[in-house]
Amino acid sequence: MSGHELAAPSRARVIAAGAKPLPSWIRQLSLVAAVIGFAIFVFGAVTGNDRAWHAFQVSWLFFATISTAAVMFAAVQRITTARWSRGIVRFMEGQVAFLPVALIALVVLVLFGRGHAYPWWNELGHLKHEKQIYLAHRFFALRSVGVFAALTVVQIWFVWTSVRLDVGVSPEGGASWAARLRAKMRAGFGEERRELHSTHSLQGVLAVVMTLLFGFGWCVLAWDQSMTLDPYFFSTMYGWQVFMGGWVAALMITAVLLRFWKKHLDAGDLITDSHYHDLGKLCFAFTAFWGYLTFSQFLVIWYGNMPEETHFFTLRLTGAWKTLTVACAYLAFAFPFFGLLSVKAKMYSPVMFFFAACSVLGILVARYVEVYPSAYGIMPHAPFGIWEVGVFLGFLGAWGYCYSSFMDGFPKFRVFLLTSPFRDEVQVPVDARTMEPLPAHE
Repeated sequence: MSGHELAAPSRARVIAAGAKPLPSWIRQLSLVAAVIGFAIFVFGAVTGNDRAWHAFQVSWLFFATISTAAVMFAAVQRITTARWSRGIVRFMEGQVAFLPVALIALVVLVLFGRGHAYPWWNELGHLKHEKQIYLAHRFFALRSVGVFAALTVVQIWFVWTSVRLDVGVSPEGGASWAARLRAKMRAGFGEERRELHSTHSLQGVLAVVMTLLFGFGWCVLAWDQSMTLDPYFFSTMYGWQVFMGGWVAALMITAVLLRFWKKHLDAGDLITDSHYHDLGKLCFAFTAFWGYLTFSQFLVIWYGNMPEETHFFTLRLTGAWKTLTVACAYLAFAFPFFGLLSVKAKMYSPVMFFFAACSVLGILVARYVEVYPSAYGIMPHAPFGIWEVGVFLGFLGAWGYCYSSFMDGFPKFRVFLLTSPFRDEVQVPVDARTMEPLPAHE
């Protein structure tokens, strides 16, 4: 994205910068939060509290969309053979560590929370025949879990190939829990140039498959885990709005994380102001795109004025839900869109922190408004208390623990693509077997 490129740093410098571990209190605090939060959830689940399950559903949607979107962003960098992001993309790839936890959480939700989380589960016979087929219990469970499992496998595989290059050219180091994984990555690691092109080719395939799985899979997951909570509503734009909300939140969170990593690793030469600006532009652009999707969905339904569609928004603009719905529009769109118009806003950390916080909070409120009104109908007061706070704390702790463990277990920078003398050969595809450039049509 930037029109200029810095000279390649030395490999020793990149390895040294990424070798500094995170403070141990981050992982310890995350673990405590996860234990407390999930203990609250377990108590609610055992006592049959529906709100505990709905809070679980909201948090799952929030963290799962963000984590998968972060890895998807890394895949987009491969598809476009981007060079600007080489110094920062590992900070997004690290979120892949949360996906196995998210997959387990989805299995728990579908298997054990089905009668509590999905209002239609025990009333399937009252729906139209077509919806009875689509929401048939076994088909629903296999579809939701299968789609997310497939996306998780492809994303882990992609990040594995990325990290393997860096482990292969770095001395042994990192958290002890990942020592065996690093050893497996080094096993069979060959000549640097050949490894670059063979990995680049494999990642090209994985990135395209991931893109298809991410787009289609999150449409299915958004329908299953959110839209069908109101089994009489449907919108073809719903899935896009959900996963693009996660995409925007992932970019905003990364914009904040970059500031932390730059200071913690003393890496001002590797994480530059250009990165801040480029990522800030992406935050602004996709905020606009999310707002476009959201408003377009609302506008078409408002203009069509069909009761089977308008009741969804009528409910969310009634009673306690109206304040939250309007707040979501301001937090997730209006504030960051107008606030990030200037270059200085994208570069000045306190301002970027504020608008990133607004955006992420707005997306969290959006997840809440997608789930709770469908489950509880018109309410004088929005349900919010120990279940919502406790379960969110559990997911936040699990996400923080997984992310920090990954970042301490593996190189924090893309050492290979930052320092290899062959790094820019990937701009021209090469047959990894013969090392000869491929014809343009291939």
